[in-house]
Amino acid sequence: MNYLIKMYSQFQRFPFGKMIFSKIVSNKAPYFNTIDPKIITLKPNYIKVSMRKRPAVHNHLKTVHAIASCNLCEYAAGICMEASIPKHRRWIPIGMDIQYLKKATTDLVAECDLSGVDWNTCTEVPCTVSVLDKNEVEVVRAVIKMKVSDKKKK
Repeated sequence: MNYLIKMYSQFQRFPFGKMIFSKIVSNKAPYFNTIDPKIITLKPNYIKVSMRKRPAVHNHLKTVHAIASCNLCEYAAGICMEASIPKHRRWIPIGMDIQYLKKATTDLVAECDLSGVDWNTCTEVPCTVSVLDKNEVEVVRAVIKMKVSDKKKK
């Protein structure tokens, strides 16, 4: 079992386990703490993660800042990759195409599904992340390209 999925499962047993797990994961790349993401669901090839609309992520219109939503997309794609990729492989983001479809005026939920990926042969994975508001309206859609390769042998 993947180490991240195993850790997520272990934290499910505790009160506030998802919140604590989300904080631990965010601390691996501290910039993610700026959006205070909360993992709702994590399993191999799938993640659902939320962020609250709060003053720290507002733009001048008091909606969620575009870069905060980019940060949520990268978080979702990266955690989904890490929870899904085999031990002998590694990944790194190499590009992002993002569309801002509507103003983000509420809390947000991002989903990424990588169920169609052949992890043993892929060299590039396009991670599509859909971001919905509380009314289930898609406000942002991103495709984050990840380069995948075998880890160097020691």
